[in-house]
Amino acid sequence: RSSVRVLCGSNWSLVLQGQWMLEFYAPWCPACQQIEATWESFAKESQRLGITVGKVDVTQEPGLSGRFFVTTLPTIYHANDGVFRRYRGSRTLEDLQGYILERKWEAVEPVAGWKSPSSIMMHGMAGLFHFSGWIRQIHNYLTGTLGVHVWISYAIFILATLLIGLLLGL
Repeated sequence: RSSVRVLCGSNWSLVLQGQWMLEFYAPWCPACQQIEATWESFAKESQRLGITVGKVDVTQEPGLSGRFFVTTLPTIYHANDGVFRRYRGSRTLEDLQGYILERKWEAVEPVAGWKSPSSIMMHGMAGLFHFSGWIRQIHNYLTGTLGVHVWISYAIFILATLLIGLLLGL
């Protein structure tokens, strides 16, 4: 049984309390696969370190990856009572443990207030990432299930965008 806590859109607010290390990954990502065993070992030490270790699958949680503005994989964040810092150190077990034990996170600049995952701005960003996933599903349905040519699908989205803009403009 894994010691890593899986986070999703419905329980992500758990990271606002206590101390966390959180990894954003994708199952297809080679760098993410390479760090997986290390992340599991790190999680097994979490109780001794006084932290909770979590992970988020960006392919399943586009809204959550948008809230944290994840653009590279794997991305690791440290959170301490709702204050977020991006971890940019080495991804070895020793360095991850040292980051916590030696309190190296205190020397890292916290994420700015407006870019904080709990801010209203990043709540909107989560919505945009979720919306883009919905659009991708519609495109896949049109091209895969209905057999519509890719360019026709693009044309449908272009027309829909223009019509929505026209209606909002009126």
